[in-house]
Amino acid sequence: MDEIKRISELRKTLKQANYEYYVLDNPTMEDYDFDMLLRELQELEEKHPDLKAKDSPTQRVGGVASSKFKKITHNRRMLSLGNLFNEDEVRDFDNKIKKVVSDYTYTADLKIDGLSVSLKYENGYLVQAATRGNGLIGEDITENAKTIRSIPLSIDYLDDLEVRGEIFISKKSFEKINESREKQDLETFRNPRNAAAGTIRQLDPKVVSKRNLDAFIHYMVADNDIISHYDSLMFLKEKGFKVNNYTKECKTIDEVIEFIKEVDEFRFDLPYEIDGVVIKVNQFDLYDKIGYTAKYPKWAIAYKFKALEVETILNDIRFQIGRTGVVKPVAELEPVMISGSLVSRATLHNEDFCKDRDIHIGDHVIVRKAGEIIPEVLRVVSEKRTGKEVEFKMISNCPICDSVLVRNPEEADFYCLNPNCDAKHIEGLIHFASREAYNIDGLGESIVTELYNDGYLKDISDIFNLNLYYDELIQKERFGEKSVNNLFEAIENSKANNLDQLIFGLGIRHVGSKVSKILCQEIKSLANFYNQSVESLLLINTIGQAIAESVVNYFSNETNKLMLDNLVVQGLNVEYISSKIDTETFLTNKTVVLTGTLTNYSRKEAKTIIENLGGNVSSSVSKNTDYILLGDSPGSKYQKGLDLGVEILTEEEFKEKIQ
Repeated sequence: MDEIKRISELRKTLKQANYEYYVLDNPTMEDYDFDMLLRELQELEEKHPDLKAKDSPTQRVGGVASSKFKKITHNRRMLSLGNLFNEDEVRDFDNKIKKVVSDYTYTADLKIDGLSVSLKYENGYLVQAATRGNGLIGEDITENAKTIRSIPLSIDYLDDLEVRGEIFISKKSFEKINESREKQDLETFRNPRNAAAGTIRQLDPKVVSKRNLDAFIHYMVADNDIISHYDSLMFLKEKGFKVNNYTKECKTIDEVIEFIKEVDEFRFDLPYEIDGVVIKVNQFDLYDKIGYTAKYPKWAIAYKFKALEVETILNDIRFQIGRTGVVKPVAELEPVMISGSLVSRATLHNEDFCKDRDIHIGDHVIVRKAGEIIPEVLRVVSEKRTGKEVEFKMISNCPICDSVLVRNPEEADFYCLNPNCDAKHIEGLIHFASREAYNIDGLGESIVTELYNDGYLKDISDIFNLNLYYDELIQKERFGEKSVNNLFEAIENSKANNLDQLIFGLGIRHVGSKVSKILCQEIKSLANFYNQSVESLLLINTIGQAIAESVVNYFSNETNKLMLDNLVVQGLNVEYISSKIDTETFLTNKTVVLTGTLTNYSRKEAKTIIENLGGNVSSSVSKNTDYILLGDSPGSKYQKGLDLGVEILTEEEFKEKIQ
């Protein structure tokens, strides 16, 4: 056959197979056959480079790695959605629409837990893909988007077209990625959304192509003859875009509510994560009349499902020793997905918690995420007991060093008091190197444990002597020259960290990151910590008796003093460098609560800015809250703030105020 004709034939065959597999979820070709045809096409295109096409299946993995992402300004702002949490709020949303317009319908579809994307097509070809960013400015991810096989590289539509959707990772692909990362001793992704966001921001498209990202398209930015949102979705589906099959046109709000109830019944059986249902007024010509807030369209809203409680089996209970010696029972669970994360362990807190809930090994238990973050066992499904379950019993000796455990009558926790307990040392080193403390990249839990067991690390100061063992370390399995050099560079760079990071990293009992900063702001230098008494510390605002006694005891200990002296010799910064602005700002002595996903800043960055401007960051909303900094998909804190009349700041408003 003529090679030119063969190229055309192969492209047509592969595009159709790709569409059937990734858009229709109805594969008609075996993976091996697809790969062989793709290889043949690659070879022919290399032989005839002048015949390469922008929409060839070979271009999905052909992008080159970038050093950074360009900024993209959206022609139309990418708005986020407000949230509803119950049926009454859904009806209230409809009543507000009724007050403005009379003749309207709705479209309801699934709220995919992923990453928003804008796709632009010109003359039928994909020319730009961008993240949402702050709604006005996003990042150019075109080469990465081309690797997503459910996103068409070309469409049968020659007018300019912009569509918007959600990039996500299926549950199955998420599990495979984390299994692979565990084998490589890399930090696993917390949930599928986290994995999708981390993947799409990879600078090398070839890495992205291996992660099996997917995308649903849910909105068309158009100035054509299509008059309703539902009709636009059917149009996009016809043009080859992947539109979610669970999309329904609803004539009344009652139909919307019925759809929400139906989705709630099957949502956990879906192959991807969702966290709600999106409700949009159908008629495009009503949007301007219904209007917009600074952040949300008033014609669309997201209904959010309640936090998930899941039943699983408690297979075993093990005991974990923390850096302070506290002993915590931990449930080993039959792995189960909760709110987008695969959970296999959950906290049992302490002996009293387990006894109050009559927890047995082998029980069927109900588990949820506390605050959507930490898995915890809520209760036992006692009616499913068979009699073979084993009653919880608190251990009396440390599982690592066999020392007798001690419980203070005024506390619920047991402690290992052996200062030489290996578990305490390892946990202390892990804490010191963690991102929240001294932030030494590359010195994670497994590496610290291995280096400790091999004798390279015994206390914190040993971290800064690791360079003495370069020749030995590069010979170790999983290390190698490049990773060891990167680790040494991270250790050296960390020496410039501020004093509060050091104090927090030491793992002093009762001294968290916030207390560390408060102490350092007043005490100023490591040397001054040795001169403090309980009485002088109690004069510092928010410092109580337990904290003051703990700090004095730590800095009176001769072993600790010797280790800290070594850190000084090794060149660590031991002075507190304040970045707080001396003049009064709009945040001076104000309390701010963060809610939702911030796009311009990480939470840590926002917290630092607020504190540097004289403000305080709180985790909960109360009558003492002055501002709420609002991100995407805010939780219940947003609604509570509205109820209390707290001033809400969008990220744009916050940015303007701090400039």
